[in-house]
Amino acid sequence: MDAVRLILTSRRALAGSGEVPEILTEVWQAQALAQAIGSRLAVFGPPELRGEALGLTELAGRGCGVLDAPELAPGELRAAQLTELSDARQALLHLGSLLGEVSIALVGITCAAPDEGTYWQCMEAIDAADESRDRVREMLRKLTAREQAVPAREAG
Repeated sequence: MDAVRLILTSRRALAGSGEVPEILTEVWQAQALAQAIGSRLAVFGPPELRGEALGLTELAGRGCGVLDAPELAPGELRAAQLTELSDARQALLHLGSLLGEVSIALVGITCAAPDEGTYWQCMEAIDAADESRDRVREMLRKLTAREQAVPAREAG
């Protein structure tokens, strides 16, 4: 399935989640998807993005690692459904939005955390989501610079 479609599915699922365990499952799914997209871009993406994409993979992996892995039925892991990344710019734009929504959801949980363990787990996940979003922004900046350089080379 295409990355943009999976990201939009994750955004809808996160927005529709209600209780803390459901939200944390969707946060974990979003981080796993960011990790998969980072991996795909690190291997098959434009050369300018590969370093940042590898960093995204590592940060999103950390975001998954600080949260308890949810029990998902076979076929429910969205990241495993990623088969295509047809438009890197669109995927990164949507992924950046998803990661921002993840941070907001985690802040909500953190503010009402029932225990210290949940609080710190969410704080670490917020850091990972924010740092992942920074990597996404940097990749978008590099894509823009690359696209602006092509017409300049052709004109020169």
